[in-house]
Amino acid sequence: MLRTPRLDSHRRLRWLAAFFCLATGLMIGSICFADSHEAAESAPDVAAEAAGAVAQAEEAAAEDAQDTVSDEMFTINNLWVALAGCLVFIMHLGFATLESGLTRSKNTVNILFKNTMIICIGLLMYGLLGFNLMYPGDFNGYLGFAGFGLGGGYEQGANTIAYANGNYTYWTDFFFQAMFAATAATIVSGAVAERIKLMPFLIFTALFVGISYNVTGSWKWGGGWLDSLGFYDFAGSTIVHSVGGWGALVGAIMLGPRIGKYASDGSTNPIPGHNLPLATVGVLLLWFGWFGFNGGSVLSADAAGVSLVLVTTSMAAAAGGLAAALTSWCVSKKPDLSMALNGILAGLVGITAGADQMPVWAAVVIGAVAGVIVVFSVFFFDRIKIDDPVGAISVHLVCGIWGTLAVGIFGAKAGMSQVGYQLVGIVSIGVFTLIFAGIVFGVLKAAGALRVSATEEIEGLDLGEHNMASYPDFQRTFIKSYEAGEM
Repeated sequence: MLRTPRLDSHRRLRWLAAFFCLATGLMIGSICFADSHEAAESAPDVAAEAAGAVAQAEEAAAEDAQDTVSDEMFTINNLWVALAGCLVFIMHLGFATLESGLTRSKNTVNILFKNTMIICIGLLMYGLLGFNLMYPGDFNGYLGFAGFGLGGGYEQGANTIAYANGNYTYWTDFFFQAMFAATAATIVSGAVAERIKLMPFLIFTALFVGISYNVTGSWKWGGGWLDSLGFYDFAGSTIVHSVGGWGALVGAIMLGPRIGKYASDGSTNPIPGHNLPLATVGVLLLWFGWFGFNGGSVLSADAAGVSLVLVTTSMAAAAGGLAAALTSWCVSKKPDLSMALNGILAGLVGITAGADQMPVWAAVVIGAVAGVIVVFSVFFFDRIKIDDPVGAISVHLVCGIWGTLAVGIFGAKAGMSQVGYQLVGIVSIGVFTLIFAGIVFGVLKAAGALRVSATEEIEGLDLGEHNMASYPDFQRTFIKSYEAGEM
């Protein structure tokens, strides 16, 4: 989530073209590799060896839990998944600090308030409605509903070793999944920052977390039609990140750009964030929380499975940060911190779909390609005048798509048939989310209740929406200068 350096020479454009060709070449070469790898059935499968422990754990879990899981292991499994949910909770603090750091100081209270309310509304809506939409009882593979509220926790065996193959209790299941659900709405928050009214955003959050996220999530994680097809998304490159990215894209288009972002001659005016130290803290918190996001998605404390996922997650993040930093350095002639930060997030989003399926070298490639892609994606959206203050669309949507496709290109599931399954999942989930977000944002816009006034936007949403200031002394000086016509 980043600001955009200005491109002002043909030489820089040549660098753009060179790196685009490099990224494209890597992707095409990887697909060719996957195809030949699938044909050579007798060749040793490096990725299968790396993911073999996870596959064995999944087969063991399919057996009768009471015969295969001890009481001690049940407690350890449950504890790990619960702690992983706590790590995912920390990611909301990371999003809050990242978004506020990459936006202007006059909107800091608004950013922090939205991110605080997202987790509050998200937990309540997921408990009331979402959990039973995502994991319905009577399910036709497309849409099901098991009732309102969390009554299942009181049923016989719901919090014993008989539930979920002895890996966790009903309550831990809800807690972990609820943290994921709220994350999707947090992604939207950054893309619509600095010009959306507070109440419409909170309404969108409630509907998005309560309905949209859970319907598409049930298609895979709830055992629906995408799961039966063969679509694979380990921890949510599409189910969480691309879903949030599609919502962010619709919101940014409906709102239009911030005042002053694009000049009359078509050029882009960078609007830098006010606090890069805060943004850096946010990204490192997100990286830390991702260990729970991906590591907890093993859904047990299986030693080999969790260890592999933590390593692939770390390596992809490191490769993404380095690749984005080098790419932006070559293009802009100066190392751009915000690009490097978003490169880390791009690598994390990219590996999330297949973190349990990849050898380490593939995780590095996936992260590096994501780091290159995110830089060019930011330039692309600015070129078509879609204003995303923090780069959420590029990080979560574009790199989420890449990471989901990468499952069919690398790792234990590599093959062109798997690429086809991944494409079906990407398109179907994307279409549903676009329609849902389009209807909600469209109704709010038609009602004239979506964007703040020009005066509020110029003065800052902290004052207009909250009558508060995150930095009181600074903002008083700003207002006096503005009223005196000095700005």
